[in-house]
Amino acid sequence: MHNERHYLHTLFEPASIAIIGASETPNSIGVTLVRNMLDSGYKGKLFFVNPKHETVFGQKAYATVDTIPQRLDIAVICTKAASIPEIIDACGRAGCKNAIVISGGFAEAGPRGASLERAVLENARRHGMRLLGPNCLGLMRPGSQLNLTFGHGFAHAGTIGLISQSGALCTAILDWALAKNVGFSNVVSLGAEGDIDFGEILDYMVSDPRTENIFLYIEGIKNARRFMSALRAAARCKPVLLIKVGKHPAGEKAALSHTGALVGADDVFDAALRRAGVVRLANVGQMYAAASALFSHFRPRGKRLAIITNGGGPGVMAADHAADIDIPLAQLSAATLARLGEQLPITSSRTNPIDILGDADPERYGAALQACIDDDGVDGVLAILTPQAMTDPTQAARTVIEIARQSDKPLVTCWMGEEQVGEARKLFQGAAIPTFRTPEPAVDLFSHISNYYRNRQLLMQSPPSISEQAPPRLESARLVIETALMEGRKVLNEMESKAVLAAFRIPIAQTVVARSASEAMVLAEELGLPVVMKIDSPQIVHKADSGGVRLNLNSLAAVRDSWLEIMEEVKKNRPDAHINGIAIEPMIQKPNGRELVVGMVRDKIFGPTIVFGPGGAGIEAFASDRAVALPPLNSVLVADMLASTRTTARLGEFRNMPPVNMKAIETVLLNVSAMVCELPWICEMDINPLIVDENTAVAVDARITIENMPLTAGRYDHMAIHPYPSHLQTSYQAKDGTQVTIRPIRPEDVRIEQEFVRDLSAESRYLRFMNTIREVSPAQLVRLTQIDYDREMAFVATIDDHGAEKEVGVARYATSPDGESCEFAIVVADDWQGKGLARRLMGVIIDTARSRGLRYMHGDFLSENSRMLAFVASLGFVLSAHPEDPGLKRGVLTLN
Repeated sequence: MHNERHYLHTLFEPASIAIIGASETPNSIGVTLVRNMLDSGYKGKLFFVNPKHETVFGQKAYATVDTIPQRLDIAVICTKAASIPEIIDACGRAGCKNAIVISGGFAEAGPRGASLERAVLENARRHGMRLLGPNCLGLMRPGSQLNLTFGHGFAHAGTIGLISQSGALCTAILDWALAKNVGFSNVVSLGAEGDIDFGEILDYMVSDPRTENIFLYIEGIKNARRFMSALRAAARCKPVLLIKVGKHPAGEKAALSHTGALVGADDVFDAALRRAGVVRLANVGQMYAAASALFSHFRPRGKRLAIITNGGGPGVMAADHAADIDIPLAQLSAATLARLGEQLPITSSRTNPIDILGDADPERYGAALQACIDDDGVDGVLAILTPQAMTDPTQAARTVIEIARQSDKPLVTCWMGEEQVGEARKLFQGAAIPTFRTPEPAVDLFSHISNYYRNRQLLMQSPPSISEQAPPRLESARLVIETALMEGRKVLNEMESKAVLAAFRIPIAQTVVARSASEAMVLAEELGLPVVMKIDSPQIVHKADSGGVRLNLNSLAAVRDSWLEIMEEVKKNRPDAHINGIAIEPMIQKPNGRELVVGMVRDKIFGPTIVFGPGGAGIEAFASDRAVALPPLNSVLVADMLASTRTTARLGEFRNMPPVNMKAIETVLLNVSAMVCELPWICEMDINPLIVDENTAVAVDARITIENMPLTAGRYDHMAIHPYPSHLQTSYQAKDGTQVTIRPIRPEDVRIEQEFVRDLSAESRYLRFMNTIREVSPAQLVRLTQIDYDREMAFVATIDDHGAEKEVGVARYATSPDGESCEFAIVVADDWQGKGLARRLMGVIIDTARSRGLRYMHGDFLSENSRMLAFVASLGFVLSAHPEDPGLKRGVLTLN
């Protein structure tokens, strides 16, 4: 495969444009569009269409699109909504490639508008035209003198790509940027996203060399899987910063489970962004600071911040704000404290924040900064200066800059005041060191840098749905759910819920249900006293509140009495409830046990979401202290999840109790992740409490809510992030007896992929990459190994080479934007050619593409590559001349 131009190239680099509805009428959209294009100095062909005018600003106006003597790359349309279906049809007949529909009056205006919008989109689709909008501000590419917007004013050329759903917000950002001298590579207002959506524009910006970082302004998300897959693909290559206005809809809070009520509006959105490698900002002001910091020479690390200040007050302000946004202050090492002791006055504070006192000279700043930078327990430094009688702000800045040059640890500065620190600020800006007037935004920026680093680490994770160690008993779990659905039930009782948990190897307290007092006594005897008794009713969530729980019953008499009491109280408190019986289980005796909740709730947009936090009866009181994550999880993601909640601190040594077994909690979370990946019917799930002590974790109470799922759905269609498809791994024995494994590629395959390309002969490399690269760049390696299993697939063939895995072949396909076809590439190690490996790899990717519903597979090959041409022809590819490049042949295989 060679690098074709991006399929949206003509939208961003048009050679010819028509403005339909161009006019000279003051304050009209038509006049603004015309003026913007004339003022921008566009070098291509610009045509105006308006049947009512002979000329517009002295240039010929055409009556219709089809009278324009040239094929158009873009038609920009700003006429009334009712006229647009017909105009789109005319543009399509005239061979126009793209349309930007500025006009409103479509789906947002009611049923008539919605049918107009359908007609517009059908006409565009029929002619293979792409459409931006409707109801959008338009598009700008300042470096190509392109301003197809009806906003007043323009943007400087620069390196930020801006994508906004809202035109008004776009205009506000452009105003702000102009004043700050911030430039843009592209500015796109999406409008109603009738055709071209977020994901496609993101995809273009990734491929666009002028765009160095991407800034998104989001109001709502339609398709979580496309949004996540585009966002993750973009964040792998370039920093992506995002502002989301309006909170994520919390959904209809069915209080069928504790978890449902716990998950707040924005938690799930934040959890999704963590997995996408994206930094979320609160406002536009933070955008420029974060964008410039991500471009400086820093190498972001963790979150532990050291604060150096010459005034106690600002140090406390910074420390307080850090605590509010979960940025821990670094614990300085003994060596650092000793060093500071020698270099700082006796009265200065040696703890963090490090107060170097009001009379601090530049040398003292330098000594404190160097000590912090050399400490491995410090991930970044905030240096604060308040101008006092003795200070020399400018010289202190020079010292700080000099030390920062030698290090790649993030450094943020805050020189407070105005007159005396102006020169210092200019020096910091010149050295690309972020500088602020007050401490809080400086701490915010450090948190954005460290979150960016953390989220990039999380993006690298591609867990499978199920871990290999203990595969679940999928059939038995499905059977429990299917039986309940056949009986028309949406809530599993406690026994059924625990049967599902047990099928996924989550330890449970065994439960049996008694229908009478005498049966209760027999069952209690069998289980062994002491026991717990709990009402079993689909209508009752809070069992204790209805009088339906008795704990620690030590005799059969107590069991009989409790049966009668529970029945009487529940009937009185909840006359509406249908009672199945009373559940009996052993009393879990864990003197060192802590109560936790592990749950799952299905978000309307992002699908299954896993929740972890403090459990037991008072769970709602701790609602703010919980962690939320999107499945699939692995141990790295579980560790991150546990680190983000204060509950974890209570699981260490606590009030004379030994630390709990964290491995047991991890195992439960991993098994819950597998459960929600493999059982799409589950919409809510509660394990409350999960009791954990120094030995084990056990699910004492559980409740699962289910619903029917459409049968046509793919295995993981209910999830926002596609799990690593471990079920596609196969292996076979080559003719010489070597065992060959063929499996989907993983992010961890960077090393074997790099060695594989390095070991190819010059000829094989040329035939695959169509150039003579020796090494693959780090960015290319990321694109080759971190793939989105939803939109593309790559299979590596590996063998065991003296105990290490070695790659001997790779085949991949990527789905084209039409969603119907895909492009493939394959390369096999020189010493494995002619052994049947290529045929096996092609068989695997053809089967996978076919099972994903793709209709065609195509590839481009050098005309002189006769061996490859014969090989693909033998697989059924039909070969023809390449439409654009005479040195290539194109092969197409019909799949479905």
